Amino acid sequence: MKRFIDIDEIQERIKLNFEHLKNDSYYDIKEVFSPTDYSWYGDKEGRALLAFVSHYKISKEKIPCMDLMLKDLPDRLNSEGYFGPLYQGVIHEQQLSGHSWLLRGLAEHYQVFKDDLSLSIMEKIVQNLYLPLRGKIGSYPIDRSTGKKGDVSGEMTEVIDSWELSSDIGCAFMCIDGLSHVYEITKDNRIKELLDEMIAFYLSIDKLKLKAQTHCTLTSARGMLRMYQNTSDVRYINGAQSIFDLYTHGGGMTKTYQNLNWWGREDSWTEPCAIIDSLMVATELYKFTKEEDYRTLAARIYHNGLATAQRDNGGAGTDTLICEGSPHKYLQPRMYEAKFCCSMRMAEGLWYINENKNYLWAEISGSIVKGTDNIYRDNDILYCLPDDTLIPFAENGKQIDGMTLYPIVKAYKVPKDVFIAAKQKIIFE
Repeated sequence: MKRFIDIDEIQERIKLNFEHLKNDSYYDIKEVFSPTDYSWYGDKEGRALLAFVSHYKISKEKIPCMDLMLKDLPDRLNSEGYFGPLYQGVIHEQQLSGHSWLLRGLAEHYQVFKDDLSLSIMEKIVQNLYLPLRGKIGSYPIDRSTGKKGDVSGEMTEVIDSWELSSDIGCAFMCIDGLSHVYEITKDNRIKELLDEMIAFYLSIDKLKLKAQTHCTLTSARGMLRMYQNTSDVRYINGAQSIFDLYTHGGGMTKTYQNLNWWGREDSWTEPCAIIDSLMVATELYKFTKEEDYRTLAARIYHNGLATAQRDNGGAGTDTLICEGSPHKYLQPRMYEAKFCCSMRMAEGLWYINENKNYLWAEISGSIVKGTDNIYRDNDILYCLPDDTLIPFAENGKQIDGMTLYPIVKAYKVPKDVFIAAKQKIIFE
């Protein structure tokens, strides 16, 4: 049997996120631009623009801030046409990462509206921020001297070998995604040369030893897949496959098909941005290779991993880790909402899921079995024991081993005050 995506569910999720981005003052024109001292230069602005365009692609309805921020954007940039400090010999890792999202937002806007403004801004960002890095990528430090771990929002940690580094380790390579999108539009061979340098280096480093952030690694894989789509060069898809295999089999993914924020950090948390990335990478790999395992993983990520990611206000937040070595025994919220990243990224995720929903069906048999990992499942659907406060929001339960178990409860259906105190037992030892 197959369980397809509930069309009403995806439409409700989309509506909740749309209304959140439209009505929350955090995303209106008075607040959408970050303070000048916010060290994630271009990050919020890019994610917001990407979110607004994603919703326009779904409904053809504009969130008003989209046009307003495009109008104001040129006056917010520095003399070289980007956010933050001018490049003067020190490469700012978070600046590269943040501007990848700005490139993505501008590229999506240009592809929908064909406007000269979006094109000119992204071309200037590439020219003045990224292209000067050619020949310098191999100097990225892979040995870190600090023990500073960072929180949900990464922070600058230290300067090594002309790189100002982030606690979101490896986030500089997030820009493989943004640059690949600009290359798709411009076919500028200089961008391809820089991408080839970045991709070769990033594939060569030991991400487990470095404890790299899984989000930026998966995002870079999406950029590689975009390059494969635009060039048919198998090096790119091979790189994306190697990253996704490392993620799924090398300790990057939890037992609930969510992510560890960093490899080797079982004390950390999930991140909806990365869960969305993993679903997109799995689905695109299936489209290119027709290997059923990729499609199955994408479906499991949607039906299980994303169940708790979106909150009842339409935004998205982080959860505890259910994996070997985690101090947490229950799946429960850690941060109710990550307004500065995941709530905006949810918009692109919902657009992508809506576009690809026919791939995301789950295989079910009607029979729940306890696996050797002490997790109950009906093929692609995990079953758990929610606490009493969650049961009114759960799907129909099934009796097994003297318990009534339920699929993971969808957080967007649960009022905030209930959900923030709730927990779900996944592993039965």
